[in-house]
Amino acid sequence: MKRVHLHARVTELESSIAFYSKIFAAPPTVVKDDYAKWMLEDPLVNFAISQRDGAEIGIDHVGIQVSDEGELAEVYLRMGETSAPQIEEGSTTCCYAKSEKSWVSDPDGLMWEVFLTKGSSTVYGNSANIGALLQEKQQGGVTSGACCGA
Repeated sequence: MKRVHLHARVTELESSIAFYSKIFAAPPTVVKDDYAKWMLEDPLVNFAISQRDGAEIGIDHVGIQVSDEGELAEVYLRMGETSAPQIEEGSTTCCYAKSEKSWVSDPDGLMWEVFLTKGSSTVYGNSANIGALLQEKQQGGVTSGACCGA
């Protein structure tokens, strides 16, 4: 089963948690000092928010969370059929989770993450500007990246 993933940057975490908890009629499944995530069954979505100093608010990135290695390979294959730049992170720690992931950019620069979660983590992970890394790669530069947008 594949699940749509949306990650939004917010200005104030507590009020955003209260707002989305009411909208979704459920509390977050993960809460950290700078992050919250809802793994909802209705609607079937992985929705996350984070508060990062200096970052613009709004949609950070979108993605597809897969449930096994077969689905991951299937979606990676489809990513490879695009002409878009890609960053293959492989095993990484991001958003308080251990994952296997890759990134691709749509024609307008919207970042898409495809990932398989393999466990939880006590740390958020490394931050890098995946958008800038994708742009560099498109211009023939960088070949690897790090966690969750910038």
